[in-house]
Amino acid sequence: MLLALLPEALAMLNAFPYSPGHVLISPRRHVADILEVSRSETEQAMTLLRSTLEAERQLMAPAGFNIGVNLGTVAGAGVADHLHIHVVPRWTGDTNFMPVLAGARVISQALADTADALRPLLNERLAAEMTSPAAQADVES
Repeated sequence: MLLALLPEALAMLNAFPYSPGHVLISPRRHVADILEVSRSETEQAMTLLRSTLEAERQLMAPAGFNIGVNLGTVAGAGVADHLHIHVVPRWTGDTNFMPVLAGARVISQALADTADALRPLLNERLAAEMTSPAAQADVES
């Protein structure tokens, strides 16, 4: 489920989340390796990452985040030929026995509900980020 779209990067909810609010941030261009990403794609992905963290902190109040990239199938990449950054909100005591005993994860909120709540906050943060004096200076330089 798409959350935010910039000219060269996007943010979406993971269809198979590890926790509620598990977001994937990716360049729009199809690339497999971080070394293939342009400077502007990197900047837009980092803008999305910052805005996602701010929105999730406001909406969900996680105790922390796991943020990472899996490069290649052997490293755990489920979609090895399209680079993406995982943003996984974490709460104290959020692990449970279900993955160990039943091979299943329990997610306490439907993806559509998470998207409906997170999307406006994320896009509000992006709008503020893209119109800030610092962002304007970067564009002009």
